[in-house]
Amino acid sequence: MSNYRRNRVPGGTYFFTVNLLNRQSGLLVKHIDELRAAVRQTKRLHPFHIDAWVVLPDHLHCVWTLPENDADYSRRWQAIKKAFSKSIPPDEQRSKVQTQRNERGIWQRRFWEHTITSDRDYAAHIDYIHFNPVKHGWAQAVKDWPYSTFHQWVEQGVYPLGWAGCDESIADAGESPSYSP
Repeated sequence: MSNYRRNRVPGGTYFFTVNLLNRQSGLLVKHIDELRAAVRQTKRLHPFHIDAWVVLPDHLHCVWTLPENDADYSRRWQAIKKAFSKSIPPDEQRSKVQTQRNERGIWQRRFWEHTITSDRDYAAHIDYIHFNPVKHGWAQAVKDWPYSTFHQWVEQGVYPLGWAGCDESIADAGESPSYSP
């Protein structure tokens, strides 16, 4: 396995973007239960805390905090991708190379990672995650998208239910709720 240049901070908090290979497939929401099961299974084997998460049809964003003295988020993503891929029917198109390697054609090989460096950075990424369904046109208001931790943050009193509804200026202006993770 290649060792890509990644920032690894034991016990760190990270923002991730993970994409499907076929951005038209919608597999993530079609098989949301399987994705949730893959995440639960991975968390049992390799614990981590989910700070925020949004699942869109073709990609997902999340913020995780890893346990103290642990920086191996790559192992966790590998386990999630593998468990999800094994749980859904093998009907995706695969290249000759994927077929030869017995690989599924579901996920892009890599993921994007950013180490959270401050409270302001944390707040900006949490807002980005929760506003993403509106940004991509999947919902008119943040509260309307069901595959998001936004609803949990509302229950905790961090966001008001109407945060960043149809008024994109709220998200663009950088007005964030106050956080106390």
